[in-house]
Parts: sequence; C-alpha cells; structure tokens
Amino acid sequence: MHQQKSFERENEKGILYLVPTPIGNLEDMTFRAIRIMKEADLIAAEDTRNTKKLCNYFEIETPVTSYHEHNKESSGYKLIEKIKDGAKIALVSDAGMPTISDPGTELVAEAIAEGLTVVPLPGANAALTALIASGIQPQPFYYYGFLQRGKKDKKKELEQLAKQSATVILYESPHRLKETLSLMLDGLGERRIVLCRELTKKYEEFLRGTISEAIAWAESEEVRGEFVLIIEGASEDSLTLDENLWWEKLSLTEHVEHYISNEGMNSKNAIKQAAVDRGMQKREVYQAYHIQE
Repeated sequence: MHQQKSFERENEKGILYLVPTPIGNLEDMTFRAIRIMKEADLIAAEDTRNTKKLCNYFEIETPVTSYHEHNKESSGYKLIEKIKDGAKIALVSDAGMPTISDPGTELVAEAIAEGLTVVPLPGANAALTALIASGIQPQPFYYYGFLQRGKKDKKKELEQLAKQSATVILYESPHRLKETLSLMLDGLGERRIVLCRELTKKYEEFLRGTISEAIAWAESEEVRGEFVLIIEGASEDSLTLDENLWWEKLSLTEHVEHYISNEGMNSKNAIKQAAVDRGMQKREVYQAYHIQE
C-alpha cells in the first residue's frame, strides 16, 4: 500500500497537477486552477494553441509544452523525468477534466508507478454537468464516454450497455449522432434520453424525450455542437426478461450444446432443459438436434 500525502513537503518535491479547464465558459475557471497554472514550472497541454489562448486570457506566463494522444510516450517520459527532478507540472486538456475521454491516463499511471505525487483539482466536467440537469436518475450512473466509430463495434458496445441498469453517459460528435441514435434504438430499445449540447456556452440546449423522438429531431434539425447523451438505464423487468431469454440468438443445436459443454449435462438432460427454456415439446428438440447432428 503506497500512501500519498499530497501536500507534505509541497515546496520541496515535484508534483503532477491535474487541472480542469472550462468546457465553454471561461468564467468556470477556478481561482485555484489559475494559481496552480501560474505557479507551475510547466503546463502540459493537449493542444498548445488552445491552452495559450486560455493562458493569455488569465495572464498566465508559464511555458506550455505538448502532451497528446500521438506523442504521449515520448513526451510523457520527459515530463516524468522533470517531475522526478523536482518540477511542478500542470496537465490540462482542451476542455474539462484531464484523463476523462482526454489524454493523461498513462501519465498519471506512470507518475504513480514512480512514487510521484499526483494532485487532482476539481472543476468543469461535461458528463456531470449534463447529468445533474437531465431529469434522469443521476445515481447510480455509468460513464462510458465515446463509442467506437465502426458500426459493427458500436453495435457490440450498445448490446453490452443494454444490460446496464444505471443511467448511461455517452459523448458523441455531431456528424455521428444520427447513426448512433438509430443503433441505440435497435440495441437498447425505447428509453428516455437527454441530448445535451454546447454546455455552458451561449447556445446551450437540452433536448429531453425518448430515443425515437431524438431520432426525429436529428433528422429534421441541423445537428451542431458536441453532445453529451444521458440515457435511462435498463428496467429490472427488461433485465429479467433478457436473463431468461439468454438463449434467444442461439439455434436449437447451439442451445443444447451449451448445456452439454458448459453445464456438464448429458444430451438427454440438455435436450430436456432446452425444451423447458423454449416452451417446446422434448421430442421436437430431440428430433431437431439429432437431425442437425
């Protein structure tokens, strides 16, 4: 068990600070975040251009270096070495919390592995901002972030999320929203959903309704802005039904083979159990199984 006392000998050791930045409204920058960025020896940023604009606005003169998805290995090594030498580094992403669907996870893990101090700052986060205003049960919630881009991969992910009873939080880009909503209706069925876009900005908007209504909106309106999707979790009844019909996508032969291979039944008992599951006569399952054999 490694014990970290975040502020013990704070002035004598290197520290990695995780600093949230505004997701749209600059007034959401905290006093502490500004102070830490000013006092740091270096700011590691996902996009140095965006971060320099933020620094200029708040008169932060700390040097900025690049740390993003494509250089995280080489840049991360250099940052770790600087912290080991006593540097204080503030990690920021373009908007919101570092590591939450943004770079930083590997850097944090490496810093911890090296026994370095990692200090998180509270601040802006799109997922929680959307959740608390959604009107859908806020807890428990399951944050998933972005789905895979490929249609096949996305369908598979949604099949897994369909079994989630907690409220689900997704991020989605405007040009993929229509496809995602359509796949969502197929994979999750009809549910309540809230589309949250342009959070904290002038055109902030919440669209509350069902998945079908969200699809109709997306088909008739110009889809713009980054979205947070808050989706109602699966009901207990639907989860029970899904559990009872686990075999639904199996052929009769596969159903019987499941009991033989996974439950250790002989073919006679496996056929009997498959018949009970499906509400069929045992002889029908027997004939179908042995004919296909």
